[in-house]
Parts: sequence; structure tokens; C-alpha cells
Amino acid sequence: MKKILLVDDEESIQLLYREEFRDEGFEVVSALNGSEALEKFKAERFDIVILDIQMPGLNGIEVLRQMKMIDPDIPVILSSAFNEYKQDLGAWASDEYVVKSADMSELKETVLRLIG
Repeated sequence: MKKILLVDDEESIQLLYREEFRDEGFEVVSALNGSEALEKFKAERFDIVILDIQMPGLNGIEVLRQMKMIDPDIPVILSSAFNEYKQDLGAWASDEYVVKSADMSELKETVLRLIG
């Protein structure tokens, strides 16, 4: 079973993503902020990371940089409600950028494409 690390400070988003990806057969581990995400990332092996950008404390761009230093090959999808972060140079280190939506099809297709 493929394992996703889901990092988002909005519990409603976590609930939606967790349910949707579990229904697709994935194991989902959640973190509410960047520090918690990095602790889990160092302690466990994940197949992919879905990472929010705007979070209290460490933002998603900072977390992305640290994760890529630990494991440069881990696929990371940056997910934000705001399209303008796509132009941020720090976001370019991610494998994909998906704007949050109630329609999960783009995110699901991206995850499947990156990790099969």
C-alpha cells in the first residue's frame, strides 16, 4: 500500500483528502504544520507528500526545501488555495503544483501519475 504524507493546517481539508485517498487504497498520515510534518518525514518512509503552502510556523516552501535535502527523490505536490504561489521560485523544487479544489480529480490524477 502506497503511503501519503498529507500536510495541511486546515482540518476540513485533511478530512476530505484523507477520506478520498483512503477510498483509493492509500495509507494517509497527516500533519497539521511544517514542524510536525518534518518529524514524521524523518521517522517514516512515504511514497509522496501533499504539502500546503500557507501554514503557521514553517511554510510549505521551507518544508519542501528541508524534505528535498533529506530525500531529493521524494515526489512532493504543493497544494494551495492561491494560484500566485506557482510563480514563487521556491515552489519550482516541487514536482507539481495543484490549486486546492473541492473537485479532487486533478490532485488524484497527479498523485497517480507521480507514484502509479
